Amino acid sequence: MLELKDITAGYDRRAPAVRGAHLTLRPGESLGLLGPSGCGKSTLARVAALLHRPDRGSVTLDGRTVTGFSHRAPRSLRTAIGVVFQQPRLSADPRLRLHDLIAEPLRATGRRAEVDARLAELAPKVGLVGDLLGRRPHEVSDGQLQRACLARALVLRPRWLVCDEMTAMLDASTTAALVGVVEEYRAEAGAGLLAVGHDPVLLERWCDRTTHWAEIVKD
Repeated sequence: MLELKDITAGYDRRAPAVRGAHLTLRPGESLGLLGPSGCGKSTLARVAALLHRPDRGSVTLDGRTVTGFSHRAPRSLRTAIGVVFQQPRLSADPRLRLHDLIAEPLRATGRRAEVDARLAELAPKVGLVGDLLGRRPHEVSDGQLQRACLARALVLRPRWLVCDEMTAMLDASTTAALVGVVEEYRAEAGAGLLAVGHDPVLLERWCDRTTHWAEIVKD
């Protein structure tokens, strides 16, 4: 289970982006978190993904209370979560070819021997064919780069996925394709999903249940 209790977090303690948030996600469940732009959803998503330490509150993942965040989080917890952000160009190293972008988590965790097999498996699933894997971010479209970022999120076979406005910059066909990839992976792996967004139609069609931002935070 992924459980966030009484989370207050932000980048200025005098004016936190999130105040007193509670959220629970069960294994294999897909939860849509709906809210307007600027309400603090992305900050909470980063806390859920163990990328941002909250100022107050607790995060429990798979029965363990998280005490370290970002690079201080235990590897076993960090690698249990795959994350896809809204803006792929801000989350991708512009120097890396897409092949290396996807393989980066494997190499960082000492699993270089798995690179070729995982790339061969994931690239066609996310729609990266032909010479696309050999291109750098500036040589591909936003949609193609987001496909690579999704493959990177899946490459370690995480038990949990956090998709923060993953499809906000994409057209309808690419959105459908990437949601399909996520759901295929979830069906195979039994992974839980936190999908953050502002489109109620998408989240209600995609997720088992949807909760509004106002329902999980203090007034």
